[in-house]
Amino acid sequence: MKKFWLIITILLFCLSQSGLQAQTDSRIAGDKAKRSRAEFRKNMPVYAEQMVADLTFPLAWNPQTQGSFDEWRKKAREKVFECMLTPPPPPVDSVEPVRFLAEEQREGYRAYRIELALSRYYSVPALLLIPDGPGPFPAVNVLHDHGAHLFIGKEKMIRPLATEDSVVINDANAWVDNLYEGQYLGDFLAAHGYVVLSTDAPMWGERGRVEGQDRKAYDVVAGNMQMYGADLCGWMHFDDIHATDLLASLPQVDSTRIGCTGCSMGAYRTWMLAALSDRIKVGAAICWMTTADAQLTLRYGRGENGGFANTLPGMRRWLDYPHVASLACPRPMLFINGSQDKLFPVPGVEKAFSIMHEVWQSQNADNVLETEIWDIPHSCGKRAQQRVLEFLDKTLKP
Repeated sequence: MKKFWLIITILLFCLSQSGLQAQTDSRIAGDKAKRSRAEFRKNMPVYAEQMVADLTFPLAWNPQTQGSFDEWRKKAREKVFECMLTPPPPPVDSVEPVRFLAEEQREGYRAYRIELALSRYYSVPALLLIPDGPGPFPAVNVLHDHGAHLFIGKEKMIRPLATEDSVVINDANAWVDNLYEGQYLGDFLAAHGYVVLSTDAPMWGERGRVEGQDRKAYDVVAGNMQMYGADLCGWMHFDDIHATDLLASLPQVDSTRIGCTGCSMGAYRTWMLAALSDRIKVGAAICWMTTADAQLTLRYGRGENGGFANTLPGMRRWLDYPHVASLACPRPMLFINGSQDKLFPVPGVEKAFSIMHEVWQSQNADNVLETEIWDIPHSCGKRAQQRVLEFLDKTLKP
């Protein structure tokens, strides 16, 4: 009798498990299926136009309502820093700020692999180029792009040292061939007399995941960081500011002549750094400028795809992209976008340029703001790099 009931129990268990599996299979199919009603399309809310229409940007520069320009810039900067959330804690005094790890001679300049102590939590790998001869030299913080390619960061801007892993070297060369027409922007500037620094942003290069790079994991990591009260994009900007301070501290650098430049996310980092750091005297941003009504709707067939890489909580409730970039006024700034750039439709670019020109005009400085739309895709080829060099030279090599 006991054996009979044991058999019955086993059969009932098997049947229940089969039922659970069927329910699971049905649920999975349902997860992948489309419902007749939905609230998001192409990663954007279906009411995106209404949300954008509700953005009034009350902190945008307005000479009739904002008082003096310096007062506005101070107040607007404070709001940007507030939206960047908690900054990373500063490094302890006993830690060496800049550590030189390896070096090699190149034609006209020397390349160094270094580490920067940017926080009590972490040090950041970086590449540094110093021209041959007596300094001090002008310097440029060269900021790498996004590209949905996180395996390399700083190596997109400065050619890796020969001692680097061949996988990294080959990947960097392939990336530069594609986006930069085979010419490393950092090495190009160093060959023309600039000290050049490039660091890994959080999640890129040697600041990635132990498990390996995964673009889909970036937003999950950023969400977890916000649970600590920290914003990953904000930390990228805090790191860029602090790295520029350490660049200025090098004996080979003239701290009064420092600029920044970059393409794509590097361009976004460029105008953010120029807006937030008084050490930056000039900036050149290639292929990243627009307005919220172009970027945060599906008006032009696509919306924002950068994810947390350019997300500061609540920022758009106060300032649009060109309003933040205008915090760099009245310093010289160069913006180049491409008419073939599918990431930034021309109407949004033109509107952003117009907003910035109004700000520079209000400070009698419109002659140092240069905005250009070229017949190029999302890229920073040799002609654009030459334009960046010439623009930097006007300010940093008088």
